[in-house]
Amino acid sequence: MKKSTQTNDTRRTFIKTSALAASAALLPSLEMQAMARVFNETKLKIALVGCGGRGTGAANQALQADPNVELVAMADLFEDRLNDSYGNLAEAYQGTGKINVADKHKFVGFDGFKKAIDLADVVLLATPPGFRPYHFAYAVENGKHVFMEKPVATDAPGIRKVLETARLADEKKLNVVVGLQRHYQENYIKTLEQIQSGAIGRIRSGQVYWNSAGVWVRPREAGQSELEYQMRNWYYFNWICGDHILEQHIHNIDVANWFLGEYPVSAQGMGGRLVRTGQDHGEIFDHHFVEYTYPNGAVIASQCRHQPGTMYRVGECFQGTGGSVVTNDAGVAKLYDLDGKETASIASTEGHNPYQEEHVQLFASIREGGQINDAYNGARSTLTAIMGRMATYTGQVISWEEAMNSQVRLMPEEVTWETTPPSLPDADGRYPIPTPGQYQAV
Repeated sequence: MKKSTQTNDTRRTFIKTSALAASAALLPSLEMQAMARVFNETKLKIALVGCGGRGTGAANQALQADPNVELVAMADLFEDRLNDSYGNLAEAYQGTGKINVADKHKFVGFDGFKKAIDLADVVLLATPPGFRPYHFAYAVENGKHVFMEKPVATDAPGIRKVLETARLADEKKLNVVVGLQRHYQENYIKTLEQIQSGAIGRIRSGQVYWNSAGVWVRPREAGQSELEYQMRNWYYFNWICGDHILEQHIHNIDVANWFLGEYPVSAQGMGGRLVRTGQDHGEIFDHHFVEYTYPNGAVIASQCRHQPGTMYRVGECFQGTGGSVVTNDAGVAKLYDLDGKETASIASTEGHNPYQEEHVQLFASIREGGQINDAYNGARSTLTAIMGRMATYTGQVISWEEAMNSQVRLMPEEVTWETTPPSLPDADGRYPIPTPGQYQAV
């Protein structure tokens, strides 16, 4: 799970420990890149937009990925979150010269992202995903290389904007890495190579899972406006988050797309709220089940659940005409023949960290004049998860074309502290919950 619910002290310890571990693990990689960097010794300036746990982690990984980088700007909606992130990073990198964020370059508020991006060569986008299309567009329009977290939007208009910006990134030869880190994880890469070589035949079906107890909840505090409350408790509001089928389960759905080499033509499913039903749980479901049908006829069953006390499972299974494969983010994949006998065990190298590898490859590509552009797949896998949400919320079969062309806009194009949130509570403090058979998604 990429969300941190640790205390401040624990996060500081984690950042310090991971920084030291990452620096040791990366020495061979950095030595291999040294020759290329002789010709490009420019100090790359980094801006962090979104200073929560994931943003702080991304900044840590970016600072470890290249020896000649510095963090020069930070932006967040809330000063306390920005200061907490800065304090953790400054303590972890004390004496390294890598943290050079002047007080005047700590930007708070909805427009702070522009000021931070303007100061950087490389931008880390880690705000709640509803803002991603607009932050990404501003960064690329201004010639910045980008690391952005998944998902990359919460609605179809946002997806279309990300795809448009991806094309602009190609024109400008900018690097874009998206935080679907399994694409940078050794055991997944090696497993895909086995699938492509015919080890399990043609994939005909599969199951992908993100079943867990759930994530943090931030209760309403006295004096908060409705907008501030929703921004603090953003996971539970679709315009900012998109529901957990999108925010977390996208990882497993993305693996299905990746291993099949295509995107689904339709989705149908069901879901609801059985356990997570409180006022602080906003409007999202606590379980989803979706069947995705792909162009080659394969059907992938997708399930995600946030219910304490239930089975935990995060991973993927695929059945082919010649065998099957089981993958997960623990670092080992298993291949089986048609009789269920294990034929191969595929492990990542000890110490391999896919979160770190994303940044290593991003900065190496920048130094070497290459181009990575994950934005296309990031947008299409995000749309796949949105299509699943559309199916569970409506109870209807949703086609890829319907999802892509949907005019339903969840996220306003511009948000200020005067903006009225798209979802508002009733007199009892409860938010409208999507009702299958009534909800309109397209």
